[in-house]
Amino acid sequence: MKVKVPMTGETDAPPDGRRQRGEENRRKIVAAFMDFVREGKIGPTAEEIAARADVGLRTVFRHFEDMEQLYREIANEIEGQVRPIIERPLTGTSWREKLDEVIRRRAELFERIMPFRVAADVHRHASPTITARQSDFVQLQRSYLLDVLPSAIAHDRLRLEALDLASSYEAWRRLRHEQQLSPADAEHVMGLTIHHLVAE
Repeated sequence: MKVKVPMTGETDAPPDGRRQRGEENRRKIVAAFMDFVREGKIGPTAEEIAARADVGLRTVFRHFEDMEQLYREIANEIEGQVRPIIERPLTGTSWREKLDEVIRRRAELFERIMPFRVAADVHRHASPTITARQSDFVQLQRSYLLDVLPSAIAHDRLRLEALDLASSYEAWRRLRHEQQLSPADAEHVMGLTIHHLVAE
């Protein structure tokens, strides 16, 4: 989708009505792409996106001159949807209770983002945006884990690395896809692994 369509006859400062229509079309295009990904279609064509969004093909190219621009929009949309899950305050009174909340929250979060991560992994090699966002996500998850763990475990380097891996999206995807566990069973296995690693 790297086609530049000439915008002949348009002014540099479109009227408010045209700008509003443009923003609405942009949202519809992003929503259409995300719907395809949720349905398991990793790489919808521009024609398919235009049809689903009920806009012209020219409109798709006008708003997204290349796929990197679309990836940024989708990443921002997903971040807005999952941030309330990530930032929800923990209510446990002990670190173990908080760790249980972290496990439940990650199960919810990973299940929500999994279709988009599957699609993103296919395109990651060609997308600086996807590479950067995934790296940031890994660091964010690690920081939340460190906030919960007692210092004796947090400073045990190899045990921390094992916990970081056991509670990662990559572990979740393995449990859900390759091992074909249900979300509930995957959460249970993740919890068993993590609790074994933090056992005294």
